[in-house]
Parts: sequence; structure tokens; C-alpha cells
Amino acid sequence: MADPREPDTVETLAARDADREAALSEVFHRHHLELVRLATLLGAESEAEDVVADAFCELHRNWRKLRSTQSALPYLRAVIVNLVRMRVRHLQVVRKHVEWVREDVDSAEAQALVRDDQRALLDALRELPARQREALVLRYWLGLKEAEIAEAMGISAGAVKAHTARGMAKLGALLEADGGH
Repeated sequence: MADPREPDTVETLAARDADREAALSEVFHRHHLELVRLATLLGAESEAEDVVADAFCELHRNWRKLRSTQSALPYLRAVIVNLVRMRVRHLQVVRKHVEWVREDVDSAEAQALVRDDQRALLDALRELPARQREALVLRYWLGLKEAEIAEAMGISAGAVKAHTARGMAKLGALLEADGGH
């Protein structure tokens, strides 16, 4: 093992880069599809693949800042939540300043990921405020614990509880109004 007081050699740096690339590749192959689904459910729709690609680029740039390789997946989730939030904010600004007609056409990826019997649920999820939708998706789709959700959303565990409870109440009301789906 190299002495930590010694300057990094070319070989040491190359080995670290190879280790990073192998770890990133493993995370990508194991979690890419679930992360695309997460981005889709959070509202990225046809841009879900791009959001996930951007999240992996961010992870690559900040790999050395991670405490361990186990931190990679929670880091990616947090980046995806933030990227989707930024996308939604951007679209709100665009809608305010430009007359915009949206066609209800999902990408092929989104259509493949969402079965027809889930459309009512997804439509209801889209009507929820962003924080409520994020909390519900992270909790019930990914099965994350409150602390993990809080970390991904950048809020307290108490706020997670509040967003989850309010989101479930509103989601139930929306689904009931839609015919009890």
C-alpha cells in the first residue's frame, strides 16, 4: 500500500480512475432502469433518460466527494429529484411567458414503463404538488425510509411525514373523483 504522505504517482491515479469507472459502471448497470422510472414518475416524462444521464455525469464529477460507493445510489436519487424540480420550474416560467400548447404524447420509453392500468394513478400523481409527489414516489415506489427520503429531497423527516400524509389524502381524493381507480 502506498504511503499517504507520498505524492500520487501516475500509476496510483490510473488505478483510482479504473476503480471509479468500474464502480460507476456497476451502479449504472444495476440501477439505470429504476432511476429512469423514478425520473418519469417525478415528472420528467420524455426527458427521463436525459435527467438520469445528467445525474450520472454529476456523480462522475463528484465521485471523490462520496463517503463510500454505497452513497452513489442515494446521491443519484437526490440529483434526479433536484433536476426534475429544476425542469418543472423552467417549464412553469416558459408557460408564463410563451403561449404554449402541449401535446399529450409520451416518449416511447415512458409508454413502455407505464402500463395502461396505471394511467389514472399517474395522472393523479401529476396533479399533486411537486414535494408531495416526490415524497410519495420515493416512499411507495422505491420503498425508502423517511431518513432516506429526507436526504434525497433535502428536507427534514418531519416534513417528509407531512408531505406524505397530505399527498396520500389528495391522491385518494383525486382517484375517488376519477371513478374510484
